[in-house]
Amino acid sequence: MKIGQNNVVEFCYELEVDGHIVDHTTKERPLDYIHGTGSLLPKLEAHIEGMEPGDRFDVTLSPADGYGEVDPSRIIDLPKAAFEVNGEIREDLLVPGNTIPMMNSMGGVIPGVVLEVSEDSVKMDLNHQMAGKTLHFTGEVISVREATEKELTEGLHGEYVHSCGCGGCHGHDGDCGGCEGGCGDHGDDCGCGCGCH
Repeated sequence: MKIGQNNVVEFCYELEVDGHIVDHTTKERPLDYIHGTGSLLPKLEAHIEGMEPGDRFDVTLSPADGYGEVDPSRIIDLPKAAFEVNGEIREDLLVPGNTIPMMNSMGGVIPGVVLEVSEDSVKMDLNHQMAGKTLHFTGEVISVREATEKELTEGLHGEYVHSCGCGGCHGHDGDCGGCEGGCGDHGDDCGCGCGCH
């Protein structure tokens, strides 16, 4: 069967960025998703459409086709008080390079990277960790089958029935609802913790 709309697809892959493998799955533990539901980066999904089990793929995505360019407006200064827990500022978290889950105005979680810490403020980068990066995917299609009605209604792993406070795991409003994790994520900037890949 060839990959098409509403097929359940399993594939294994390696993601290379800047000469390093930064993510991968195996044949024993492949990535699975429902094709045509926005679960993958659009250009990756378009590239593997029509493939069959056993077909191999090799595709390079520019930043524009991946997670976008680095957006300077997503590098912000926050008061140290924003990192207060039970009346105390969590200085142990405020280390340059550390990733801290941040809540956005709609209740979604955005991973932020600490860039600088000063006496009163913290400079955070809220861009996706792969923003500005060229993504090189190689892999193999493992299986293709029709999705069941239940899978189409509830999601392959029940992700459509869980509420993330911002429209579910597949709400593509660009500000929340993304499901972090390798190429299974569709380019939004925050994870929802709904058990998505």
